Amino acid sequence: MRISPRLLSSFPALVTRGKAPATVETLTRSDLPSASTVKSQPGECDLLVKVEYSTLNYKDALVVSGKYPGMKPPMVGGIDLVGSVLEAGPDSQHKVGSSVLCNGWGIGTDHWGGFAGEARLRSSWAIPLPADLKASQAAQIGTAGYTAMLCVDAVVRAGVEPGAGPVLVSGTPGGVGSVATVLLSQLGYSVTAVAGPGGSHADFLKELGASELLDRDTLQGEPRPLGKELYAGCVDSAGGNVLANILPLIKHSGAVAACGLAAGMPLHTTVAPFILRGVTLAGVDSVFMPVNRRLEVYAKYGALLASCGKLDLLAGSDKEVGLAAVIDLSKEMLKGNITGRYVVDVSR
Repeated sequence: MRISPRLLSSFPALVTRGKAPATVETLTRSDLPSASTVKSQPGECDLLVKVEYSTLNYKDALVVSGKYPGMKPPMVGGIDLVGSVLEAGPDSQHKVGSSVLCNGWGIGTDHWGGFAGEARLRSSWAIPLPADLKASQAAQIGTAGYTAMLCVDAVVRAGVEPGAGPVLVSGTPGGVGSVATVLLSQLGYSVTAVAGPGGSHADFLKELGASELLDRDTLQGEPRPLGKELYAGCVDSAGGNVLANILPLIKHSGAVAACGLAAGMPLHTTVAPFILRGVTLAGVDSVFMPVNRRLEVYAKYGALLASCGKLDLLAGSDKEVGLAAVIDLSKEMLKGNITGRYVVDVSR
């Protein structure tokens, strides 16, 4: 075992111990799980990371509020983390002192995550911090941004080109939808963002790069088998009836990347968009995506996000908080009152 001389004897952590909201506690390294508690990912946790940043996602809000389905307390939330390696096993690809990031793999829901000063992980879950990203920028991107990268890449790989027509983005102004709006607009696509009644968050979405807005209410109601061909593609993080209403609006040979179920899990649709217009419905999972795909999308889109000047719109200095603030922010997120991305500085 390679061990860094910079060791912490104790550290703060946001711990959920039941159905009540989490509290900030002081833990020691011996409290950390030594093996993976993710059933599909057994193995020794040979990587010890000093956590610098995490983020607040919807799953995190559920964990922190004690409402995550099937949670086995005690649990430390934080499905994202960015930090530096304190210890690494002899077979680890990471070196002591190197910077790493981790998105998904069940951390923060099934295995203790990034809402703590230290985290113990499997080496295979972490990837090197991309050279084009600062630690704070990687946190601003987080799982939401990384998922958005995968979704945008699915649309691009399906052959949807910027000149084919506008691309619809649902789930805005949430994290995935917001980052997808930035990426698509930076890649030259015309983006139509789905907004709430009365064009809520219109200015924010247009600052991110949306050229048009679509009232969310138009994607409600009983979906038709086919509608007018309006969009060349779509990034959808809503699912449910919203996705069922989007599919009939996609142009011939278009593609929809689906990654969420905020509007529900059932999908009541027909085969018409697929067999009459050749529409592709690409499912996107970010939690257990192989490392090579993670590295690929970070290489393709990470530098673009870092250099475009939009990350501070998503998570500027006013949205960098400490662990204690996450408790109340989680309540607001579950009420739908959060826009953009909140970065959690675990040292605050």
